[in-house]
Parts: sequence; C-alpha cells; structure tokens
Amino acid sequence: MKKRFAMFSFVLLMLALCAPALFAQAGTIKGVCRDAQGNPIADAMVQLVNLDNGQKYTLKTNKKGEYFSLGITAGKYKVTLYQNADDVKANKELFHVNGYQVTLDENSLDFDLKKEQEKAAQGQGLSPEELKKKQEAEEKAKKETNTVKSLNEKLAAAKTASDAGDFNTAIADLTAANEIDATRDLIWFKLGDAYRMSAPKQTDPAEKQKRLDAAVDAYQKAVQLKQNATNQKDPNATKTLAAYYNNLAEAYAKAGKTDDAVKTYTLAAQTDPAGAAQYYYNAGAVLTNTGKVDDAIAAFDKCIAADPNKADAYYQKGVNLIGKATLQGDKMVAPSGTAEAFQKYLELQPTGPYADVAKQMLASIGSPVETGFGTKKKTASKK
Repeated sequence: MKKRFAMFSFVLLMLALCAPALFAQAGTIKGVCRDAQGNPIADAMVQLVNLDNGQKYTLKTNKKGEYFSLGITAGKYKVTLYQNADDVKANKELFHVNGYQVTLDENSLDFDLKKEQEKAAQGQGLSPEELKKKQEAEEKAKKETNTVKSLNEKLAAAKTASDAGDFNTAIADLTAANEIDATRDLIWFKLGDAYRMSAPKQTDPAEKQKRLDAAVDAYQKAVQLKQNATNQKDPNATKTLAAYYNNLAEAYAKAGKTDDAVKTYTLAAQTDPAGAAQYYYNAGAVLTNTGKVDDAIAAFDKCIAADPNKADAYYQKGVNLIGKATLQGDKMVAPSGTAEAFQKYLELQPTGPYADVAKQMLASIGSPVETGFGTKKKTASKK
C-alpha cells in the first residue's frame, strides 16, 4: 500500500513539474501599425516567422491599426508588415523587424513608418527639412500615380463608348475625368472629339450648334494646356499640338466658321511642317465647299509645295480652276494651269478614284488626255 502511494505521489510530482513548463511555452504579442503620414493602417497583415523552426503566425489589424494574439511560441522571429493579404502573397512588404525576441510574457511591437523614415533619413544624413521635402515628393508621386490610373480608366471607358457610337456616355466619362484633374490636355482633346462627332447625330439644329461650340471650347483648352506645358519631354509634342489644331479647325468648319477654320489649319501646318500638306489640303477642301475658289486654289498650291506627290491636291486644284472657265462660242476656255493639274493627277494616280472624271474634264476643255500613264514602256528588242 505504501509502495502504491509512493508511486502515485511520484506521478503527481512529475505532473506538477511538467505543467508549468507546458503552459509557459507561449506568450502574447500586440502592437499598433501606422503609415508614413502617421495614420493607422487598417486591415494590414503582420506576419511572424520563427527563425529557428519556420513556424508562422499571420495577424490582421483592426480599424485602429491594432493587432493582438495569444499563444505565440517563445523564440526569435522575423516580423513583417504588409499593406494587405494580397501583398503577403506577392511578398511586397512595407517594413520588417528581424530577430525580434518573443518572450513568455506580454510582448509589444509597434510599426511606425513615419519614424522609420525619419531614422532612415538621419542615417542618410538628411536634415528635417530635406526629409520633409522627400516625404512630400513621395506623396506627390503617389497621388500622381493614383490620378493617372483614374484618368486612364475614364479614357478607356470613353473610347469604348465612342467606338460604339455612344457619344453621350463618352462625354459623361470625359467630363468626370476633367473633374478629377482639369489640367490634362489629352482629356480636353478627347472631349472635343466626342462633342464634334456627336453633333451630326442631333436632329435639333440648336443642339447641333451647341455641341459644335462645346467641341471648339474643349479643343481650345487642349491647345492652351499643350502650349503652356513646361519641360516638354514628348518628342511628338509638335505633332500632337498640330493634331489639336486640325480637329479644332474641323469643328470651326462644321460650325460654319470658315475663316477661323482656315486660320487654324494654317497654324497646324506651321506647327508641324512635316504634316503641312494634309493641313493645307484640309483648308482647301473647306474653302472649296464654301465656294471660295481663289482661296481654295491658293491652299492647294501650298499643299502641293509641301508635298509635290499629293495627287488629290492637283485634282482639287483642277476642279476649282475649271469652275472659273468661260465659254467662248461653243468652246470652254479654262484658266491657265487647269489641264496641267488634271494631267499631273493622272500621272500620279492613273487609275485613281478621280481618274475618269479628270479625263472628262480634260476632254471638256479640249485638252488631250495622256493614256500612257501607269504603263511600262516597251524596250526595243535587239535583232
């Protein structure tokens, strides 16, 4: 009996010795996480990885940026702060502490990114003023990134709507983009396009005019912003500005403001000499449509001077010249240069869309029609 009691006492003694050891293996950990502006980071993830055995604990912060956990095994840990759960998967950390000792008692570890940046700046030899400038620059860059992302989303939505012919939705999206940031010339340009292309769909003349006026206003803002841009790094800046002028000129033309349209096409040509031929051609087309024959001929001459191989310019010049032809008896007499214009068109475009009409025009003024254009001359065979 005494032997059995002694054994029982030995077992109890062993349990008493083991129990404290079993319950003393784990501690608690808590802390607060704040960003570089000192604000709590809600829904952040704090991950603890035991440096001895790889055991992991992943904790989530509340709205106050606080985290807490019981039952953390004592040992040394790498403790890493992540913005969210997705960043944990992508291993995109905000900050980490290596070799943090978790004890058997209550442990506290705060993450204060503002203080950490200040420490880093001091280590780099930055003064408080320099650190502030650095932080402001980083914040500005972050804000710009978010703004550009939002604007690109609006631009993409507007393009989808415009491609489907839904210009009202495109106008709404681009207007919303301007409310985010009204200093982007591209947004104003695209808004001008949406208004201009929506105008022909309007059955009410007043609404049509209103949209054309809105297009002009939007294009003018785009031009002004592009002109005022400093430190222009875009190698195509002049071409872009010329394109803005071109579409502004088209809006003027559709609104019946021919003089403004021609002046603006001229600005486009002067801004981008490489594309001048097309801009002068567009001016000539507007002048032709409004019956300003002499001005149209002058515009097509400028087009030809900029690009001697632009066939359509010769044809349009010929059309305007023949419009000034007179009848002398039964014979039609066209101004000097008319036949040459049509002949040059046929030389450059012998089977072009206006080839048959050009031949008819030549015949109407009694000018011979060259039929050899576009055919290869036969080489005489040696006997």
